[in-house]
Amino acid sequence: MIRSGNNHVAVSFRRIFSALFVAAFAFVASCVACEASGRSLAITGLPFSESPTITYRKIFKSSYPEFVEIKLNESGHGTFDIRQLDEAANPQPFEIGAALAGKIFALAAKLHNFQGVDLDIHRRIANLGEKSFRYDKGGETHEVKFNYTLDDSASQLTVIFEGLARQTTDLSDLERTMRYDRLGVNDVLQQIEQDYNNKLFPEPERLLPALDQVAADNKFIDIARQRARSLASRIRGSH
Repeated sequence: MIRSGNNHVAVSFRRIFSALFVAAFAFVASCVACEASGRSLAITGLPFSESPTITYRKIFKSSYPEFVEIKLNESGHGTFDIRQLDEAANPQPFEIGAALAGKIFALAAKLHNFQGVDLDIHRRIANLGEKSFRYDKGGETHEVKFNYTLDDSASQLTVIFEGLARQTTDLSDLERTMRYDRLGVNDVLQQIEQDYNNKLFPEPERLLPALDQVAADNKFIDIARQRARSLASRIRGSH
């Protein structure tokens, strides 16, 4: 009787284990198939191809940088690629706050998500770089290009994206000098302070971790530490 009961338990256990193994294998197989097909889930939970994205691109030869591309979805996640044209493409992960992302998409909505709009001034003026906005959602794509525009919503969008590019470049310069050129940190901080004074940064609080690190690390010269501490205090005081 006991042996018979034990056999019955063993058979039941094998059946349960087999069912779990099949379910696990099916899940892994579905994940592999999803990855192979190029489908990925965005932070929003929607398939990336179905999550709306806005891309800003500027190409301006003989300037620095010559190429700027920032791509964002509605949750504020995306990539940036800022470089010279002869350098290889190198998109990096990028994130902004929900409030700023909402403002970007609201401005794009005012421009009908760039569908059928003409933003260029169409006058003979200096070359300010070819700029473009693109809206993507699933198979829907709208794009507009311009050199200079008088449209208020487009101008606001341009200022935001140009500010994000400057903010990202300044932060990258600071992090690089912190690692490889400690004496150069103060020069970069001077540039950051100037850009902050000119209100170029859409989200200056993104600079706070790096500024706090400089302010607290005695490996950097005192004037750099004091400048970082002062600027961090100003940024916090403005929010």
